[in-house]
Amino acid sequence: MSDKPIYVTQPHLPPLEDFLPYLQEIWDRRILTNGGPFHQQLEKALCDYLGVEHIALFANGTLALVTALQALRITGEVITTPYSFVATAHSLLWNGIKPVFVDIDPHSLNLDPRRIEAAITPQTTAILPVHCYGRPCDVEAIQRIADIYNLKVIYDAAHAFGVEDAGGSLLRHGDLSILSFHATKVFNTFEGGAIVCPDAKTKQRIDHLKNFGFVDEVTVVAPGINGKMSEINAALGLLQLQRVDGAIERRRQIDRRYRALLGGIPGIRCLPDSGEALANHAYFPILVEDDYPLARDGLYERLREENIYSRRYFYPLISDFPMYRGLPSAQRGNLAVAAEISSRILCLPIYPDLTDEQQLRVIDVLRGCSIPARTRSPSCANVPCA
Repeated sequence: MSDKPIYVTQPHLPPLEDFLPYLQEIWDRRILTNGGPFHQQLEKALCDYLGVEHIALFANGTLALVTALQALRITGEVITTPYSFVATAHSLLWNGIKPVFVDIDPHSLNLDPRRIEAAITPQTTAILPVHCYGRPCDVEAIQRIADIYNLKVIYDAAHAFGVEDAGGSLLRHGDLSILSFHATKVFNTFEGGAIVCPDAKTKQRIDHLKNFGFVDEVTVVAPGINGKMSEINAALGLLQLQRVDGAIERRRQIDRRYRALLGGIPGIRCLPDSGEALANHAYFPILVEDDYPLARDGLYERLREENIYSRRYFYPLISDFPMYRGLPSAQRGNLAVAAEISSRILCLPIYPDLTDEQQLRVIDVLRGCSIPARTRSPSCANVPCA
């Protein structure tokens, strides 16, 4: 076993010396928050880079989700996916909204539009889909349903930074799209997030909500929260934006190599291309099928023995957690595809600083455990592969 661990992801950071001039400007100005110069510059730079009209920056993506629901005055029930990070559904509970879980499509792993309509009730006010792993939802089908039933659509696009479809930025769809700039994301600001807004009026309401509802020193127009991004986070974002294309290209290379070297291993299935005009390769999920000698959890443990930390992402389903499992829509019979995928999914290490040698270590474990027991090397002998 190698002593140096390989994690499923690792923050991509610039050289420290490149960040110091930004810090010096912050120290000189003594403006740390409240929409300072770096905050304003980053909003504009992100609009230009992502090809969108308006962006409101946040301290993190979860606060952005909570605020987006407030901004559109969402109430009642919201249809969403059980196959996501818990923040997707938690944002609904924090707003007193009932999540209604709908199964996922077995190919895209996103909310299945064919199942949405049956879940709509008189209390339904919105749909909250997730572009899982940065793979685009069926945005046209979802919007058609929303238009028929007069529902809002808020996309959890935490994974979808920089992703484009044939018409441009994936973030332009729906009423709002939410980004995360968490340390592990394709683009990070240490911690951060954003709401992509369709117009200036919506952005203004969101900016009020993320700053306690203040309009000016003596005027409060809404029961807002403190969701503002700091100048330090915004400064890092400006520097990171200069390097993000290179980071995505390196991810693309790693993705291509995984596909080439894993393609011949029976029982390991890579997800097919999802048709993006521009992908960001935020994750590298595989499905561990029945003809692989190890079950998914066995492979997960085998990798850990080699100091390789993969992730069963997303497992368990959100609907399996105590605060959700009592909901009628959380019953396993309603979510058969999501339950099956959750039992087989494994995300392999992918990040710009992952070396070719480290990637080969990962591939060698998967390949080694696919060999029949009688010919397998001793490294897999302590794990039953049948």
